[in-house]
Amino acid sequence: MRGSGESGRRSGAAGAARIAGAEVREHRLRNGLRLLLVERHADPVVSVILWYGVGARHESETESGMAHFLEHMMFKGSTGFAKGEVDRLTARLGGNNNAFTTADHTAYWFEFAADRWEQALVIEADRMVNLTLDEKEFISEREVVLEELSMGEDDPWRCLSRRVQRALFQRHPYGEPVVGRADRLRRMTVEDMAAWHRRYYHPGNATLMICGDFSSGRALRLVRQHFGSLVAGEPLSAVEPYRPPLTEPAGPQRLEMSWDDPMARLCLAWPTVKAGEDADWALDVVTTVLTGGRLGRLYRRLVLEEGLATTISTSNDTRVEGGAFWLFAEAAPGVAPEQLESAIWAEFELLAREGVCASDLKVARRILAASEAYSRETVTDLAEDIGEWAVDVDWRLALAGPERWAQVRTRQVREVVARYLTPARCVTGLSLPPEGNVAGGQEVSAGAGRKVSGR
Repeated sequence: MRGSGESGRRSGAAGAARIAGAEVREHRLRNGLRLLLVERHADPVVSVILWYGVGARHESETESGMAHFLEHMMFKGSTGFAKGEVDRLTARLGGNNNAFTTADHTAYWFEFAADRWEQALVIEADRMVNLTLDEKEFISEREVVLEELSMGEDDPWRCLSRRVQRALFQRHPYGEPVVGRADRLRRMTVEDMAAWHRRYYHPGNATLMICGDFSSGRALRLVRQHFGSLVAGEPLSAVEPYRPPLTEPAGPQRLEMSWDDPMARLCLAWPTVKAGEDADWALDVVTTVLTGGRLGRLYRRLVLEEGLATTISTSNDTRVEGGAFWLFAEAAPGVAPEQLESAIWAEFELLAREGVCASDLKVARRILAASEAYSRETVTDLAEDIGEWAVDVDWRLALAGPERWAQVRTRQVREVVARYLTPARCVTGLSLPPEGNVAGGQEVSAGAGRKVSGR
């Protein structure tokens, strides 16, 4: 992880830059809490997001699902706020709140009018150190989480992608679903969760993001007031469990599952790179060239021209320790999955051999830049984007997209496809009907459950 060092003063400015027309200022409290302030005064709204640098990849085998389960329990009461009071208070003040967990981090967000956002600081400081974790609430909420897990088992795409994900990442925690495994969740105790909370939920493992219509000077004073006296915990490196290194599968793998409906589904995944590495930006361009809108090469050929698929999508999913490139496709009625798969590989081979023409490359860059701009329209969107880069890699990379995409040439496209997206490195998953004809029509989500929203 890259970031600014701890300041020797009460708090200190550690960096500044402009993103989406707003200046980002970084400070670090003496207890290790990192603070990112982004003033944007277009609307009288402030978003507050508290990020913890802990997610599903920090779980041991016996802790599967802990990060996400604790996210649920953070709304079940603390010393200063009884069960349900955070939601009631948020609603009474006209705000919104929620949370989400990923493999790499957990985040809690509030959005308030500009004259009342301080309440988010009061809530977060309290439940950072004073979470109640009542055993009856723990047992009750575990059933909610188990139901969430079982709902995913009724979704053929999620079941297929989870199997492929496990084969792709093998024994590394990235191969596990963020929501966890039912048998491990059932054995989990409230004492286990309390220990996890103490270990990871402290200022030294947290990044506080404030974005919107506020004064940075006042915000810094308020953060000092509410968080400055909290005690920093042990460094993450001293408390996180051992996890197996991320290694590539030994050659191509092929998985098949049967699903009781007439649709044939295809999921391909390849191991790739860490977030922010040079190839990450080139893979963004590749996924946009392939399936970025109706003009994407795979979509245009396989859906519009040849009618082999009803839908097809790709995604570049990079994370802290390594990433994956995903492809999801659904065969058109009467089309054998092998025929669709063969056509997909033909397009990848063409891309690896010839790259992409200048006009398609230009369109891909425009799509990526427009998508990034659209994804930052609200203060919460902007805060989430900057904060995720901050907690996972380096918030300055939130600035880098347009420049890095503009640097991608057809040679880089050829190289990353030839290096990473090959048959020898691919895990292929097929979901097939037990018998009979195949049919299509279900929309595909281009991803493999990177984020699990909390409640």
